[in-house]
Parts: sequence; structure tokens; C-alpha cells
Amino acid sequence: MRKGLLTRKVGMTQIFTESGKVVPVTVLESVENVVLQVKTKEADGYSAYQLGFEDKREKVSTKAEIAHCKKANTAPKRFVSEIRCKNITVNVGDSIKVDAFQKGEFVDVTAKAKGKGFAGPIKLNNQHTGPMAHGSKYHRAVGSMGSIAPNRVFKGKRMPSHMGAWTRTVQNLEVIDVLPDKNAILVKGNVPGPKKGLVFLKASLKKSA
Repeated sequence: MRKGLLTRKVGMTQIFTESGKVVPVTVLESVENVVLQVKTKEADGYSAYQLGFEDKREKVSTKAEIAHCKKANTAPKRFVSEIRCKNITVNVGDSIKVDAFQKGEFVDVTAKAKGKGFAGPIKLNNQHTGPMAHGSKYHRAVGSMGSIAPNRVFKGKRMPSHMGAWTRTVQNLEVIDVLPDKNAILVKGNVPGPKKGLVFLKASLKKSA
């Protein structure tokens, strides 16, 4: 079964190994994940289990959310996500904490990158600027929209638009340490997203300890 955990990004720090080497790490915090549902190929068409993270007030929850979480004897959850895998060994209502992972394991992390707002083609798409002389009337514009014959702009043309806030996955990050007493996991390197952002931690698909 592929392990998974919904966490919050606390920030970055660094630790020293026994040999004195400095290792940059990202601190991820997760008090508890609850298994809300176990899906089977016979009933749902695929095999997966569903995790819920962070309680949400019933006042701002729908009746469907309340009923769904009540099957697991827990409060409605703010974040819900699935992990597709085979040979599922967890049951509805089970609690998963940071100690599900061990030091030395490799994980894949999925998170939403920082939003940068509206950006032009130079910054967003890495396009070249035009001549910067005073007589030039083209500096940081988009440039050619394509050939004349089609009389339209083709789909996929790179234009100014919103930058950032993309969902990104970083693979094969090493778990440097697990701190059950602080509900924290230290992952080597950086993780997408801002502080307090949601990070989905899963056992690595391509690499094992």
C-alpha cells in the first residue's frame, strides 16, 4: 500500500549531520489524518483510500460532508484527498500520523506553488525584449501572433496571464527526520508553496529507501 499524508508547510531550516554537513530541510506539520473512505475496484472502478485533514465546523459544512465524515466517526474535514493504490491495509476511521513515515524514506510532495499575480510575456514565458532604443516602439510586448493566412491566433499562443499558483509535484525527496512529539516531518530540500500551505506527502513511486 502506498502511504500518504496531508500536511501543512511550516517553513525551512537547516540541520547538521553527524559528519558536520549542513542539510537544508522543509518542516511539514500534520496532527492527524483520518481515513474517510476505502474505495474498491468492484464498487468504485478503482482502488484507493480517502484522507481527511483539519476539522471544519458543522455550521459551514454541507449535510453530505457531515454524513460522509460521520461514517468514520469524525468531524467534517476541511481538506479531502485520495491515494490510488493496491492492497489497501487501512480501514475507515483509522488515524494516520507522521510516524507512518520513517527516517531515510523517499517521498513525493504535491503542493500549489506561490501565486505571482499577473505577469507579462518577458517574465512569464521567458520571451526576448524588443530593441530598447528610444526610437523603438516595441519593448516588452507579446510580438508576432502568427502568420497572416489563418487570420486568427492559434490555441496555445503564449500570452500575458496569471503567473504561479500551479499545482506542482517534486519527486524523490528524502525524509531527514520524523518528530512524532511535535507532529512534524523534516524533508530534504525545498517544497512548493507558501508557509502554511497544504502539502500532500506520498511515498515515492520511483525510489525506495
